[in-house]
Amino acid sequence: MTLPHIEIQTTADGSSTLYRPDMDEHYHSTNGAITEAEHVYIQTGLYALPIQPISVLEIGFGTGLNAILTWLEAEKNKQPIRYTTVERFPLSDSITHQLNYQLPTEACPRFEQLHACEWNKAVALSPYFTLQKLHTDLTTQQWQESFDVIYFDAFAPDKQPEMWTEEIFKRIYEKTNPGGVLVTYCAKGVIRRMLQSVGFTTERLPGPPGKREMLRARKATV
Repeated sequence: MTLPHIEIQTTADGSSTLYRPDMDEHYHSTNGAITEAEHVYIQTGLYALPIQPISVLEIGFGTGLNAILTWLEAEKNKQPIRYTTVERFPLSDSITHQLNYQLPTEACPRFEQLHACEWNKAVALSPYFTLQKLHTDLTTQQWQESFDVIYFDAFAPDKQPEMWTEEIFKRIYEKTNPGGVLVTYCAKGVIRRMLQSVGFTTERLPGPPGKREMLRARKATV
């Protein structure tokens, strides 16, 4: 699981993203990394379930952007969050230390803590935020626990089709708590139909800058 060559680039809102030339793919929207993450995963995902405590599953830890934003929300709202994230290609410290996410001064050490956490172990980073980073391949991962919110942030379906399959969505659906939601930046019809075929009810919502739509899928409460 050696990480291919990647480049650090600046997006439209001044925050960083990474670019993988081998896939011709960015980790975040070039129209604004923070803007996209806050819109898709925080506002549309995390805020969709105002319950406490809450369990989040992230598909694609990447730069840790979604994780740090969720941690900050947990502290701000005093909302206990257990955050599980999957990553096949963890980044090196030399890369993460160069990322610019315009975080408040007091949050910068937290971002470093996220990346310093031991893999494959649940770590309580505060009374409100527990992180478990799994260094694994999603296509073979089996879950023991269940989740309230799923951030599906894999690379695009045409770049990483093995991550966007009905079998994977079926396994995720089975581990989604009743009333739970899955959010993703991808609004392609084929993905929406796969989510529906495994049991989710889906809705197209306004996307972040540069994208007309995104998807939110919900599991019935009964």
